[in-house]
Amino acid sequence: MGTRDQLVDSARELLWERGYVGTSPKAIQQRAGAGQGSMYHHFAGKKELALAAVQRSAEELLDAADAQLGTSGTAVDRVTAYLRREREVLKGCPIGRLTQDPDIVADPVLRAPVDETLTRVRARLAAVLDEGRVAGELAAELDTAALAATIVAVLQGGYVLARAANTPEPFDQAVSGLLALLAAHRR
Repeated sequence: MGTRDQLVDSARELLWERGYVGTSPKAIQQRAGAGQGSMYHHFAGKKELALAAVQRSAEELLDAADAQLGTSGTAVDRVTAYLRREREVLKGCPIGRLTQDPDIVADPVLRAPVDETLTRVRARLAAVLDEGRVAGELAAELDTAALAATIVAVLQGGYVLARAANTPEPFDQAVSGLLALLAAHRR
């Protein structure tokens, strides 16, 4: 891995752990094992590096979603695989946590990939649910866009509950409750 990638990965980890204000260029450089000159060779400043880090986190989140949602099987099976996939629950969602960072939300450039990622996940989920509805697996009257938004909201809320309790149990309960609601719409 090159210096640029090490800087981006270090920034990703620190943004996830500390937020934008708590992530200093010096801390990024130290974690990456890179000097100040290396950082400014690759990036104009902290904001540009943070944007690259957010974009990489977004790519990973979307790839992970596609890994479950893009497989064969029923829509419910694919959504279940997505919901039950391994996650670092107590660390929270690397994209969802950024929505709570006032400096990220206040900056349209840094907020844009966060919003785009959550929008794309909702759209991907809605498309899978639409496939299930068209195939007769799910009720014809199901509002798939609303259910997709609910799925994302439950996941993000589950992270919050788990972090507050310092145990993954509330997250797992939220996912189980969501799957029970989804089962009620099966045909």
